Amino acid sequence: MRLNLHVREDRLAICRLAPGDELPSWTAATPFLSVTRTAAELSVVCPESVVPEGIKSVAGWRVFQVEGVLDFALTGILAALAHPLADAGVGIFAISTYDTDYVLVQEKDLDKAVEALAAAGHRITHRAAAGESSG
Repeated sequence: MRLNLHVREDRLAICRLAPGDELPSWTAATPFLSVTRTAAELSVVCPESVVPEGIKSVAGWRVFQVEGVLDFALTGILAALAHPLADAGVGIFAISTYDTDYVLVQEKDLDKAVEALAAAGHRITHRAAAGESSG
Protein backbone atom coordinates (compact mmCIF):
# COMPACT_ATOMS: atom_id res chain seq x y z
CA MET A 1 0.00 0.00 0.00
CA ARG A 2 1.41 3.36 -1.08
CA LEU A 3 0.00 6.49 0.54
CA ASN A 4 0.20 10.21 -0.14
CA LEU A 5 1.25 12.02 3.03
CA HIS A 6 1.51 15.67 3.96
CA VAL A 7 3.98 16.78 6.61
CA ARG A 8 2.21 19.61 8.38
CA GLU A 9 4.25 22.51 9.75
CA ASP A 10 2.37 22.42 13.06
CA ARG A 11 4.37 21.59 16.16
CA LEU A 12 2.11 19.78 18.58
CA ALA A 13 2.10 18.79 22.23
CA ILE A 14 0.44 15.77 23.79
CA CYS A 15 -1.03 16.74 27.15
CA ARG A 16 -2.29 14.61 30.03
CA LEU A 17 -4.99 16.01 32.27
CA ALA A 18 -7.10 14.44 35.00
CA PRO A 19 -10.01 12.31 33.76
CA GLY A 20 -12.65 14.62 35.22
CA ASP A 21 -11.14 17.87 33.92
CA GLU A 22 -13.12 20.04 31.52
CA LEU A 23 -11.68 20.68 28.08
CA PRO A 24 -9.33 23.62 28.73
CA SER A 25 -10.19 27.03 27.30
CA TRP A 26 -6.67 27.30 25.88
CA THR A 27 -7.61 24.66 23.27
CA ALA A 28 -10.37 26.84 21.78
CA ALA A 29 -9.94 27.79 18.11
CA THR A 30 -6.72 25.82 17.61
CA PRO A 31 -6.03 24.60 14.06
CA PHE A 32 -5.41 21.04 15.27
CA LEU A 33 -7.09 19.48 18.29
CA SER A 34 -7.65 15.88 19.29
CA VAL A 35 -9.27 14.94 22.60
CA THR A 36 -9.63 11.51 24.17
CA ARG A 37 -11.20 10.90 27.57
CA THR A 38 -10.91 7.60 29.42
CA ALA A 39 -11.51 6.63 33.02
CA ALA A 40 -7.78 7.22 33.64
CA GLU A 41 -7.04 10.47 31.80
CA LEU A 42 -8.01 13.28 29.46
CA SER A 43 -5.49 13.43 26.59
CA VAL A 44 -5.30 16.58 24.51
CA VAL A 45 -3.22 16.98 21.34
CA CYS A 46 -2.89 20.60 20.30
CA PRO A 47 -0.35 23.21 19.15
CA GLU A 48 2.51 23.34 21.63
CA SER A 49 2.33 27.15 21.59
CA VAL A 50 -1.00 27.19 23.48
CA VAL A 51 -0.07 24.83 26.33
CA PRO A 52 0.40 26.73 29.60
CA GLU A 53 3.33 26.07 31.89
CA GLY A 54 2.63 23.46 34.52
CA ILE A 55 0.56 21.21 32.25
CA LYS A 56 1.96 17.68 31.99
CA SER A 57 2.85 17.44 28.31
CA VAL A 58 5.39 16.34 25.73
CA ALA A 59 6.01 18.92 23.02
CA GLY A 60 7.88 18.73 19.73
CA TRP A 61 5.58 16.43 17.73
CA ARG A 62 5.27 16.77 13.94
CA VAL A 63 2.37 15.46 11.88
CA PHE A 64 2.10 13.21 8.83
CA GLN A 65 -1.45 13.54 7.47
CA VAL A 66 -2.77 10.84 5.13
CA GLU A 67 -4.14 12.60 2.06
CA GLY A 68 -7.82 12.30 1.21
CA VAL A 69 -10.85 10.73 2.82
CA LEU A 70 -10.34 7.09 3.83
CA ASP A 71 -13.14 4.58 3.50
CA PHE A 72 -13.86 2.66 6.70
CA ALA A 73 -13.51 -0.59 4.74
CA LEU A 74 -9.81 0.08 4.08
CA THR A 75 -7.40 -1.95 6.16
CA GLY A 76 -3.72 -1.66 6.88
CA ILE A 77 -3.39 2.13 6.65
CA LEU A 78 -1.66 2.60 10.00
CA ALA A 79 0.33 -0.62 9.56
CA ALA A 80 1.70 0.69 6.24
CA LEU A 81 3.07 3.69 8.15
CA ALA A 82 3.93 2.14 11.50
CA HIS A 83 6.01 -0.76 10.16
CA PRO A 84 8.62 1.27 8.24
CA LEU A 85 8.81 3.77 11.10
CA ALA A 86 9.30 1.00 13.66
CA ASP A 87 11.98 -0.56 11.47
CA ALA A 88 13.74 2.83 11.44
CA GLY A 89 13.46 3.14 15.24
CA VAL A 90 10.95 6.00 15.10
CA GLY A 91 8.23 6.05 17.76
CA ILE A 92 4.76 7.24 16.77
CA PHE A 93 1.56 8.63 18.24
CA ALA A 94 -1.37 7.79 15.94
CA ILE A 95 -4.67 9.66 15.66
CA SER A 96 -7.59 8.59 13.51
CA THR A 97 -10.51 10.84 12.63
CA TYR A 98 -13.69 10.18 10.70
CA ASP A 99 -12.00 11.12 7.42
CA THR A 100 -8.32 10.24 7.71
CA ASP A 101 -5.32 9.21 9.82
CA TYR A 102 -2.49 11.21 11.33
CA VAL A 103 0.85 9.87 12.52
CA LEU A 104 2.87 12.06 14.86
CA VAL A 105 6.63 11.70 15.31
CA GLN A 106 9.02 13.64 17.47
CA GLU A 107 10.61 16.50 15.53
CA LYS A 108 14.10 15.10 16.21
CA ASP A 109 13.02 12.01 14.22
CA LEU A 110 11.30 13.85 11.36
CA ASP A 111 14.08 13.47 8.77
CA LYS A 112 14.53 9.79 9.62
CA ALA A 113 10.75 9.30 9.37
CA VAL A 114 10.53 11.02 5.98
CA GLU A 115 13.38 8.86 4.70
CA ALA A 116 11.82 5.62 6.01
CA LEU A 117 8.36 6.41 4.64
CA ALA A 118 9.72 7.46 1.24
CA ALA A 119 11.81 4.27 1.09
CA ALA A 120 8.61 2.32 1.77
CA GLY A 121 7.07 3.92 -1.34
CA HIS A 122 4.95 6.65 0.24
CA ARG A 123 4.76 10.06 -1.44
CA ILE A 124 5.52 12.91 0.96
CA THR A 125 4.79 16.61 0.53
CA HIS A 126 4.91 19.48 3.01
CA ARG A 127 1.87 21.46 4.08
CA ALA A 128 1.84 24.66 6.08
CA ALA A 129 -0.16 25.02 9.26
CA ALA A 130 -3.48 26.85 9.06
CA GLY A 131 -2.90 30.46 8.09
CA GLU A 132 0.54 29.81 6.57
CA SER A 133 1.45 29.40 2.92
CA SER A 134 2.50 26.00 1.62
CA GLY A 135 6.19 25.22 1.34
